[in-house]
Amino acid sequence: MPGLRLTSPAFDDGERIPEEYGYQERNVNPPFRIDGVPEGTETLAFVVDDPDAMRPAGRVWDHWVVWNLPPDVDEIPEDWATAEVLEGRNDYGEQGYGGPNPPDREHTYRFRLFALDTSLDLPPNVDAEALVDATDGHVLAEAELTGTYAP
Repeated sequence: MPGLRLTSPAFDDGERIPEEYGYQERNVNPPFRIDGVPEGTETLAFVVDDPDAMRPAGRVWDHWVVWNLPPDVDEIPEDWATAEVLEGRNDYGEQGYGGPNPPDREHTYRFRLFALDTSLDLPPNVDAEALVDATDGHVLAEAELTGTYAP
């Protein structure tokens, strides 16, 4: 069985994220497909961040922090309404998705998916670092998709 996989019909791994998903454009999440969720997975967690923001912002910029997705979710549709899961605060100071918005040059964004053997009891304002810390010792599998975006 292949491992946990995260793909998007909107862009291939390492390729350009369509402009419409940017913060200054439609600011909606692109669609994703999930497969290869391992046996024993209780929940999934999803983090979107921008490690290239370290230079202009002084930190990795959080764009989307989601946890307690059911393990049978096989797709996240575009502009996903996530009432059944929990979303943290992004670095725009907003709850939910905040699209790419690099201030200086093309950035590479990480879309990380975690298969967990537990559900997480976290406050709604949690950031990506706190979410990833909470997954310590509970990650059964991890998948990553990257995409680029330029101003």
